[in-house]
Amino acid sequence: MAIVPEGIFKFIMTPRTLSKNIALLACIVAAHACLSSLNAQSGYHESVPAPTYSEISYGDGPRNVFDFWQADSDSPTPLALVIHGGGWNGGSKELLHKFVDTQKLLDSGISVAAINYRLIKHSRDLEPPVRGPLYDAARALQFLRYHAEKYNIDKTRVAATGGSAGACTSLWLAYHDDLSDPNSADPILRESTRLSCVAALRAQTSLDPMQMKKWIPNVTYGAHAFGLESFDEFLAERKKILPWINEYSPYSLLTADDPATYLHYTIAPGTGKNKGDYTHSASFGTGLLESLQEHNIPAELNYPGAPNVTHNNATDYLIATLSK
Repeated sequence: MAIVPEGIFKFIMTPRTLSKNIALLACIVAAHACLSSLNAQSGYHESVPAPTYSEISYGDGPRNVFDFWQADSDSPTPLALVIHGGGWNGGSKELLHKFVDTQKLLDSGISVAAINYRLIKHSRDLEPPVRGPLYDAARALQFLRYHAEKYNIDKTRVAATGGSAGACTSLWLAYHDDLSDPNSADPILRESTRLSCVAALRAQTSLDPMQMKKWIPNVTYGAHAFGLESFDEFLAERKKILPWINEYSPYSLLTADDPATYLHYTIAPGTGKNKGDYTHSASFGTGLLESLQEHNIPAELNYPGAPNVTHNNATDYLIATLSK
């Protein structure tokens, strides 16, 4: 059932304008119902407006698609690239509302793109399998930059954000050297993958099993990223696959020229202590924050009880940072 804002209802009940406002009410209810219907059909939460463009292909695979929300602006707008979570094993772009407030970003003049990507199960022919989802995210970013004029994007103001595995991917993009290949036959791959800032929600900031074990003793996450079956095997094979770990672990890639970083967790840290939901513990955040501070990179870590918090969520951080 459509909900009519209280102020509108009071306005409608003014006797002198009753008949006209009944018609207005009908239009509002119909528009709300239409929007809700469109969202239901698209799979998005009712708080997410209808995309400007849907199911745009940025690669060859069936999951290489994105939806795009174009902010109303006469000049090129910043872009928030949203990468869904799901352990690289599931999830979809339709989880967008769990990571950002799309309408608030649009109202602030920031366009939004939400992507799908290959999952681990689609990438078992790659070494390591995590290369699939991570490089898909990079290509989506390059595709959007290549078509910046069409989507009215300012290439110099692009951020990545997402939750859990999507947050890890966002950090990987932020800290990896530019993947641009100026000599590529594919013009899309000539575009930069560097970011203006990154906002990571419940991120796994490292994929090094020894480092994770130090931060969170009962952690068992990450083996699947490298095609392994268990965390014990992950530890046993660590030395052998260390080049892969260093290539795909955000913490290992961090250097002083990397962009400003916002980290948000709903579970407080306890470095060196067991955590129930170890996959999303803020101990991942405190570990990365130390390195960010050592590299003099602007950083903010938000969790229950955290000190020095300026932005309540990723949306507020992106608006403040991309609007500069």
